[in-house]
Amino acid sequence: MEVFNINKDLNLNEGIKVKEIRLTGGSESLIVKTSDALNMAREQDLDLVMISPTANPPVCKIMDYKKFLYEQSKKIKESRKNQKIVDLKEIRMSPTIEEHDIDIKASNANKFLMNENKVKVSIRFRGRENNYTNLGTKVFNTFISKIGSNGVVEKPPRLEGKSMIMILAPKKQ
Repeated sequence: MEVFNINKDLNLNEGIKVKEIRLTGGSESLIVKTSDALNMAREQDLDLVMISPTANPPVCKIMDYKKFLYEQSKKIKESRKNQKIVDLKEIRMSPTIEEHDIDIKASNANKFLMNENKVKVSIRFRGRENNYTNLGTKVFNTFISKIGSNGVVEKPPRLEGKSMIMILAPKKQ
């Protein structure tokens, strides 16, 4: 069972400790005593719920609180259904990678991009390779040319510590 983030901290019924409230319902808005509003809610077999505690006087509404919570959870569930989760796939290379290996890595990146995933391409420099970061830039340029029109460079190649990182995003259609 999923747990939803619904604001269950709303004051309701006897939890409302102010003397006067603004009671809303439909098109009308009345300022009434809290006890009178509570009696009106009990007569209708509903709850008195404080919607806006910071207003002066606080705004309350007569409603079925459990039904309200249920509808809120349905809305949250529906919004989660419509979300698209984008994964970040990583491809690692070295600065001395051969042309054929770049082709294979680029074809894998194209598959990831076709599935609408982002691709993080990284080159790790070890030892003396740190002095030759320009090789990494050349490898990235070759890699980008192999990707073609499937992806767009979201974050250009940048040296971060001992690694050079670039992020590709799928092309919007």
